[in-house]
Amino acid sequence: MNDGSTRSLHDVVQDRQLGGLMSAQEDVWRIFRVMAEFVDGFTLMSNQENLVSIFGSARTQPGTPYYEMATQVAHELVKRGFNVLTGGGPGIMEAANKGAQEGGGASVGVNIELTHEQFPNPYVDKNSLVTFRHFFVRKVMFMKYAHGFIVLPGGFGTLDEFFEAVTLIQTHKTKQFPVVLMGAEYWKGLLEWIKEVMLPAGMISPQDLNLFELTDDPSKAADVVDSFYKGRRMITNF
Repeated sequence: MNDGSTRSLHDVVQDRQLGGLMSAQEDVWRIFRVMAEFVDGFTLMSNQENLVSIFGSARTQPGTPYYEMATQVAHELVKRGFNVLTGGGPGIMEAANKGAQEGGGASVGVNIELTHEQFPNPYVDKNSLVTFRHFFVRKVMFMKYAHGFIVLPGGFGTLDEFFEAVTLIQTHKTKQFPVVLMGAEYWKGLLEWIKEVMLPAGMISPQDLNLFELTDDPSKAADVVDSFYKGRRMITNF
């Protein structure tokens, strides 16, 4: 009985050791897969210029006010010499890529593999789309190569991108760049909570409210980005 128990315990230990070894090997190979994604992203993005990222929900339908707003702000950015970067999918992303193409600017997409909702839209320029498996790699492309963020109504992903941007600017982990929220009615509750709860609780500083602007005017949103770079050289954020 003791021998059997000893062998059983030994087998368990061996199994755990083998499992740990296999897990370590998997993690090593995962590093190379992640590196390959970075290489693909950097190869595409390093050839782009004057990019402004436009974010928003993949669920926004053509013809709706926010879809049209995204198309118009992309037009306005192109008129001012900027190009457009999106997540490459449908909804707001599609609208922004459409506006960029129609305006004659570069239309770039960094897509993400998802089981639902996300598929490449037809308005990304040929050879200007790259698809990622990992959100964090994709986010690096936005943060490193975009010279401004235009954030339209969206869900958790859009909030993640907005708060990532203002956090990096707030903590000086990236150089400052313009961040514009569009869709005042949609963002009203969130902004009230930031001002009425976060700020009085001391979780942010008063000057942090200046890290972004709010407008529903596509021309004004584009002007915010354009004015920021008057007399400033555009360089990657890190």
